Parts: sequence; C-alpha cells; structure tokens
Amino acid sequence: MISSSPMELSSSFHVSKILLLLLIFSSGFSSSSSSSLLPSLIVNTTNEHRNHTAISEFRLLNRKKLSLCHGDDSNPSVHVKVSPDSNISDEETVTVTVTGVSNPSENDWVAMISPSHSDVSSCPLNALLYAQTGDLSKLPLLCHYPVKAQFMSGDPDYLSCKKKACKRHENGKCMENSCSGSIRFHVINIRTDIRFVLFAGGFDTPCVLSSSGPVNFANPKKPLYGHLSSTDSTATSMRLTWVSGDKEPQQVQFGDGKTQKSQVSTFSQENMCSSALPSPAKDFGWHDPGYIHSTVMTGLQPSSTFSYRYGSESVGWSDQIQFRTPPSGGSDELKFIAYGDMGKAPRDPSIEHYIQPGSLSVTKAMADEVKNGNVDSIFHIGDISYATGFLVEWDYFLHLISPAASRVPYMTAIGNHERDYVNSGSVYVTPDSGGECGVPYETYFPMPTPAKDKPWYSIEQGPAHFTVISTEHDWSVNSEQYKWMKNDMASVDRSRTPWLIFTGHRPMYSSTAGIFSVDINFVNAVEPLLLKNKVDLVLVGHVHNYERTCSVYKSKCLAMPTKDQKGIDTYDHSNYSAPVQAVIGMAGFTLDKFMRNVIRSLPFTSYMKFVVLSELSEHLVIYAGGLELVKDFEIRIPERARNKDRTQIRVFCSFPLLLLQLVDADTGKVEDSFRIIKKQNR
Repeated sequence: MISSSPMELSSSFHVSKILLLLLIFSSGFSSSSSSSLLPSLIVNTTNEHRNHTAISEFRLLNRKKLSLCHGDDSNPSVHVKVSPDSNISDEETVTVTVTGVSNPSENDWVAMISPSHSDVSSCPLNALLYAQTGDLSKLPLLCHYPVKAQFMSGDPDYLSCKKKACKRHENGKCMENSCSGSIRFHVINIRTDIRFVLFAGGFDTPCVLSSSGPVNFANPKKPLYGHLSSTDSTATSMRLTWVSGDKEPQQVQFGDGKTQKSQVSTFSQENMCSSALPSPAKDFGWHDPGYIHSTVMTGLQPSSTFSYRYGSESVGWSDQIQFRTPPSGGSDELKFIAYGDMGKAPRDPSIEHYIQPGSLSVTKAMADEVKNGNVDSIFHIGDISYATGFLVEWDYFLHLISPAASRVPYMTAIGNHERDYVNSGSVYVTPDSGGECGVPYETYFPMPTPAKDKPWYSIEQGPAHFTVISTEHDWSVNSEQYKWMKNDMASVDRSRTPWLIFTGHRPMYSSTAGIFSVDINFVNAVEPLLLKNKVDLVLVGHVHNYERTCSVYKSKCLAMPTKDQKGIDTYDHSNYSAPVQAVIGMAGFTLDKFMRNVIRSLPFTSYMKFVVLSELSEHLVIYAGGLELVKDFEIRIPERARNKDRTQIRVFCSFPLLLLQLVDADTGKVEDSFRIIKKQNR
C-alpha cells in the first residue's frame, strides 16, 4: 500500500523539499549532490514504508558503510565452500560450509550474490540513492544488493565450535583450533552465476571475511516459470508467458500437435524510472531479467483440459503440463480465487527483502485447489511480487506461483508497488515501485489491455463480467481510463453476464485510518459509476486485511445482509441498492492495524474463493481481522475470522447466486462466507 492522494501530496510538497534539503546538507555531501532533491513525501512516508513494506535489518544493509575485517577474522585460512559448486539444477538446496574461523560470532552471516562478479564493497557516495526507499540514512549498503542472507548461527554447532580443526601446530601439538559450520540455501535458476560471501560484523557493520568461487547453473537458458492468462471472453485461446536466458524465439507445443512461436521481449536498466537520484531498479537492485517469451495458444474449447510444453530443442523443454480453459463468458458457472498483496517468502531460513509470510501457505493451497479441479481462474488484485526495484525477486515470485498459474489463467491488476514513482505519470508520486514504473509487471503479466501503460481491461468468464482498472493511473472524471470504465460497464449485457464485478487495487472503504488507505478523490470520481451500472461486488486490496461492507454508497448503508437458513449473510440484489465492497489484501503480508478493536499484527495468509453459478447466486469469502462499525457504513469481520494467518478466498458464481468463502489455507476450513442473490430471469 503506502500512498497518498494528489491533494495531500501537493500540499506537503514544499515542506518535504525544505526538510529534505536540510537533511542532505547535514549529511556532509557536496553542494552539487545536495542540489538534487528527493521526490516529495519521502520524508513523510518513511514510517509508512516501515509499517507496510517489511523493511528488515537486512534491507537496511544498503545504508551501512562496509568496513574492513581486522585481527583473526581476516585470516586467509577462512574459506567458503558450496556443495554442489557447479551445474546447479533449476531448483536446488545448496549447502554452504564455512571453515577456518578462529572466533565464531553470532554476527557472522552469509550473503547470496548475483551475478557473481557484483561489487560488495562500500559505496558511501551512493547514500542518497537509498533514500528513495523511504530511508534517509547517511551511509549506503553494499554496492550490490544481496539476493538473500543467513546468519551462521543457523547451524547450532557453529557458535559452540563443535566442529573443530587444528589451525596451528607446534611440536606436534595443536596450539590453535578453528571452527566451521554449514547452512543451506534454497536456490532457483536465475540464469547468472552466483557466489556466497561470508561477512562479519552483522548487518550494521559488515566486513568481508571470505567468498566462494562463482557457482553456475547447469542450463542458464532453460525455459522456466510458465504462467497463463486469458486473452478474451471466448475462452478459446490462452496466453502463455515464460522466462529464459535465450533470446531466440521458442515455441509452445499443445493439444494434438499444434505449435505456436514465441515473441521475445526484455527490459533493461535504461527502461527503469529514476529521478535526480537513481532508483533501486536503476542501480543497486538491478538484476538481468533474461528474456520473456509469450505466445497465444488458439483453437481451444472453453472449460476443457489440454496439455502443453514450452521451449526448444536447443535450450530444452519444460515438463508436459495439463491446463484447463475457463468457462466462456455467458456460460452458467465460474469458480475463482481472488486476493491482493501476496508477494513471496523464502523456502529456507534466509532473510530476504519484503517477506510475506503467508504467501507460501496460500500458493500451496491454491495449487491443491487447482489440482483437484476446484478453480477455473485466479485474480491477483495488485501488489504482485513486492520486488520494488530488486528485480531478482520477480523470478522467485514466478517460481512460487507456477504450480497454480501454469494450469489456470492468472489474471492481475496493477498496484502501487508495481507502478508508483515520482515523475512517472502515476497518480501517486511515492517511490513505492522502487523505479520499476510498471515495466517488469507488464512484461511478465501481459493482460488483454488496450496498450502499454494502460493496464485496464475487462474479461467475461461464466456469468460474470470483470471490470479491472488501474487505481495508479488517472481515473479522474473525463480521463481516458474513466471514459473506458464508464463505457465498459454500461455495455455489459446483464442477460448474458448478470454479475458485474469491479476490481482495482485501492479500496473505497476501509476501517484502517489514514490517507494511505482511502483516497476520497478516487471515491468521489468513480463510486457514482458503480451505482449507476449496478455493480454487484467490488474487490480491492492495498489494505492488508479482509473486510466487507453492507450495500454501501457515499458512506451510507443502503441495505444490510440477512441470515439464510444456514446463518450465512445474504445480500439480496433482486431489488438493487448499492455494491458490496470487499477488501482482500490479506494473502501474504502482515495484517494492518485498525482504529478500534486493534488486533495484534500477525501474518495473514488467506485467499478468497468464488463460485459463480447460473442457477444459484454469488458467494464470496474473505479473511482478515477488524472493526465492525466505521462512520455510517458497516464493515463486518466475524469473530472467528479475526487473527487468522493462513487463509484464502473462494468465489462460486452462478445465477442467481454468488457465493464467497474465506478459507484457511492450512486447514481448508471456511472461516467466513457471504452470498449475493438475485431473483430475476436471464
């Protein structure tokens, strides 16, 4: 999340510039450096970044001056060995063993560096570069950002020196021992060679003790991380996108001997956004993305199963994968999962940037749902990977979602952590994308949008019409996007797709306080369109919680749900009053706090599963914790849904029923559910 409305941004612009100018002069840099002012609101949003983007001690490493090790720690007998030390497979757990350490310390740690030749020395003149993350520390981190890191204390035998070796002999007697230890890293194929560097001094005062040699991947050109997306509402074609180190076109083989050639794209540091100060994406967070291949499989049938593989004879092939097309628009039933703000987390004890602890449980649960045939598609509503300028994290995210996203369409909306940056054309000028400005997102996730940097689209699946907008691009009245969403919703044939679902990253209603949750300008501009076009359901993220409203318009409850025979809240849209709005930004990040009934900030791992039927109604379930009454509208969080940390959302959509369920990603238990019904003929 972390953003502000244009009005608040402009009103604080001059104050921010003055404060930043004073801080730059006090840091001791030359006048030429200080003349390059940081973007507005960096100072004011520092605390918000800390609260919502999981800035860890490891992340703050970039601000520390790298010192030289001294004394026994600088002994050349200290070595770092990696097993295996070459030809690593596409996914492997490697063992890093440190030997020859005289005085093991709890502050000794190992960083995984990529590419292997990257500079891990001090870059004190780059201190201003790191401030764009919302951090105004004087000194920089390492010159190149580590992929991940672990403390050697992860091996309990390291600090106790249980594994000893004689370091120095005199007259046949051991006069000095050295210690060793081993830790394990989960590594995936990121194409470039890697190495592991041992540091002393902790994250605050790091100094290099030793380093492994370069470690290569067996096939850096291997086609990997394939994921699907729908191209239109007919469900007779599916787009497949994957990553490879090979720039030559590859192909997908699918169905009964069909093939399609890939179109190849990539992006470079020059494509990243920057300001007077280079952004993380432009500078220390850059990692070569390789080449992104994409092609469309045509001639398919809706709601049908096919198989495919992708690659080439020269660089290798993926496994044979089975996938299922979604139901076509206007058909009777749809089952989908939806969530926002998921990100990723390490599969080892490593410390990484932007760890979303719930993401592992949610992706595993989703993959199981897909495997069992319970899901037709997935909708991820903004804040996708949280790479935020540290580009290697996109590879880890794509690897994480691949078991599900390679089998059903993975539809996305753009969020602030994909798009926002100063002077980039985004509505909000906070540095939330770290300089990515939507370029990696749109390259990795090509949606059926009208053009580049116009990431809005609509799609129909089953009896539902999805209007997917960008809350980060101009939505003001009479803007290009406003005119598009107005025309799109007005053109929906409700006899064909009776359910109209509106999605975008930022919410219109939330119990979370502050300008970083709800932009009233956005609400005033767009909410009237929802009422006019009788939108049934609004799905949003940004706030890291689950919340749902009454049938709300202009902060007033126009209708309340009633209980059905099973005690499930039921919204009756037979006599339409206003949309139901659900915040589902709880898929991976730590939960936000509430104004009242404040709950503990716990990892929240959930997804929402939806089923849309043609002869039932609409049902949605979402997980979070929170507050029951805010202002004049109601936000309901059932008591049993509070503090849950591994959940997801299912939606079952038919007509006349839409059913939503909040599902515990570990147990499969439904923690909350509600229905929307209609009593009318299609």
